[in-house]
Amino acid sequence: MVFLLHGEDSFRMRLRLGELVRALLQRAPIASGDLARAHEVRLGELVGVSLHDARTDPASAIALSGQAQGLFDAPDERRVVVVEHAEALRDYAVIAGFPREAGLVLVSVERLAAGRARRAGRARTGAATANAAANTLVDAVESAGGTIERLERIAPVDVARWIEARASLHAAKLGTDAVAALASAVGSDTERIEQEVKKLGAYAAGATVTAADVRALVSGAIEADVFELTQAVVRQDARVAIGTLERLLADGNAPQQILALLLWQFRVLLFATAMKTNADGERMAKAIRSTPGAIARATAFARRVSRADIVRAYEAIYATDQVIKTGRADSDLAALTLCVLDLCHVANADLRDMLLVEPPKR
Repeated sequence: MVFLLHGEDSFRMRLRLGELVRALLQRAPIASGDLARAHEVRLGELVGVSLHDARTDPASAIALSGQAQGLFDAPDERRVVVVEHAEALRDYAVIAGFPREAGLVLVSVERLAAGRARRAGRARTGAATANAAANTLVDAVESAGGTIERLERIAPVDVARWIEARASLHAAKLGTDAVAALASAVGSDTERIEQEVKKLGAYAAGATVTAADVRALVSGAIEADVFELTQAVVRQDARVAIGTLERLLADGNAPQQILALLLWQFRVLLFATAMKTNADGERMAKAIRSTPGAIARATAFARRVSRADIVRAYEAIYATDQVIKTGRADSDLAALTLCVLDLCHVANADLRDMLLVEPPKR
C-alpha cells in the first residue's frame, strides 16, 4: 500500500500523517476525519513504524524497512514506513517494488505537479501503468496504484472555525473578538495558530481570552490592526480609519511605528496589484519578506486602487515622516492623524506643503 501526502501546510500534513499511520497499523478505514479536531501523533512512539528522510537515506534502506520483520514482532503485525522529504527520492523502483503487506507513506511539504494520468485526463490502469516509465514522484505513485492526497492551506473563510476547533481541543477559551483578532494576525498558518492558541490558553489559565490579550501577546496582531486601518483608508472611510488609529495609539503603539507599518501595508498592496496567480504571490512574498497569505489578503483591496493611488500614499507617508523628524508639526500624533485623513482624501490634510516651510528652530 503506497500513499503520497503533499502540500504546503506542514501542520495539517503532520495531523493527517498521524491519522493515516494509525489507521494502517490498526487496519482501520484510511479516510481522513476532521483534522481541525485531531491530536498530533508522535510517530516515534508507535510500534511497527520506521522513519526515513529521502535526503539522507538511500532507497535500499527504505526498501529494507518494508521487508524486515522485527525479532519480537508478531507474524501478522503491519509495518509502516514513513519517508519524509519524499521529493528528494530519485530511485522510484523502491515504490514499485514495495511489499504489498507493508505500508509506504511518502510525505512532501511542497506542492507537486500532477502526474501523467491527471494531465491526460484519464486514469491509467493495468500493465500499461505498471510498465510506464515514471518521470516524477507522482507518476511513480500512480503507476504503483497508490493513493495521492494534497493538503492545501485552509481558506481564509475557514480560519476562524479552525481556531475555534483547536482552542476547544486544547481547552482554551477564546472570545469571538479574540478569534477574529487571532485570525487577522496569523491568517491561514495552521502551525502558528497551534502555537498561539496554546500560548493564549496557558496565559489565560482558564479565563476567556480577549482581543486585547491577542494584541498584547501575539506577534503580528498590530500588523493586523494596521491592515484594518489600511482597509478603511482604501475605502476612504475617515470615521473608521480615525477610530482604528485611536485604538492603536491607546494600545501604546508609537506614531512612528504605526506609520512604518502603514507604509509596509501599502508596499504589500503595491505587490498585490501585480499578482496574477498563486505562484506570483509566492514569489512576491519572498521578494518583500512577507507571506503569500498577506499578499492574497491584500488582493481584494488592490482592485480598488490604482498604481497612482499607491504612489500618492507613498508620498503622503514620506511627507509625514519628514514632518515628524524635522519638528514641523505640533506633535507626532497630529502629523499622523493628518496623514490618515489625507489618505482618506479629506481636504486640507495634505502635509506635503509643510515640507516647503523652514523647520522651526528649537
